[in-house]
Amino acid sequence: MSFREEFAEEARSERPDLALLCLYLAAEADPALDQRAVDEAQMELDRLAGALPYGLRGAREWAAAVTELLGGRMGFHGTPADYGRLSSSLLHEVLRRRRGLPILLSVVWLEVARRAGAPVYGLGLPGHFVVGFGDPEERITVDPFAGGASLGAGPAELASEPLVPARTRDIVLRILNNIRAWAATRPEQSGVALWALDLALLMPSHPAALRYERARLLVDRGAYTEGALELDAYAAVVDAIDVDAAADIRAQAQAARALRN
Repeated sequence: MSFREEFAEEARSERPDLALLCLYLAAEADPALDQRAVDEAQMELDRLAGALPYGLRGAREWAAAVTELLGGRMGFHGTPADYGRLSSSLLHEVLRRRRGLPILLSVVWLEVARRAGAPVYGLGLPGHFVVGFGDPEERITVDPFAGGASLGAGPAELASEPLVPARTRDIVLRILNNIRAWAATRPEQSGVALWALDLALLMPSHPAALRYERARLLVDRGAYTEGALELDAYAAVVDAIDVDAAADIRAQAQAARALRN
């Protein structure tokens, strides 16, 4: 199977593997990422997990040990410049450069800690992503982007709201959203936006509006016939909810077809 097919199968599995999904995703951006490179990235995560001390107990011990290893000895952290790089959203590149976006650095923390048996989970905050250890009620949270700095009670979102661990599929969708946002400000990278949308649509649960976004992107890229067909298909879905909106989408499809001449 192609990596895209592998991605779709893994995303629909009962217990999807976060690292594998991130690596299959990265293969869309990096044609040099073959099966050997995927295996090497997995082995690097295993190697890092094996460097953690034995006999750790309790959330605080785990948080301190993982942070000392990854943020300290290994130097994983983020910088403002990382927001401008697509590589900051690709797991194999984050493992190589030890730099990345908060959510990809959190994936490294999560996957290394899980392999070592730590009670760990991801937390998606508005505009940021962090990692928690132990029971969510303990609120032992660290910020991988800051090298694993402890958040303590931290931001208001941590202090006042119930902490709901992020699910694997939600983490992957958020990574894809970041990639789409990166490409949206770079018209020459519309191909990146397209594959990010394609992968998001392979997830078993995704916003229906992504179908409209993909159709509009196809039109913008000059694929007028294909874009028009997808606009019509989306209009058929919207018809049951908002007849006027569906009519507007069909008008957009007609305008796209007119551009073929």
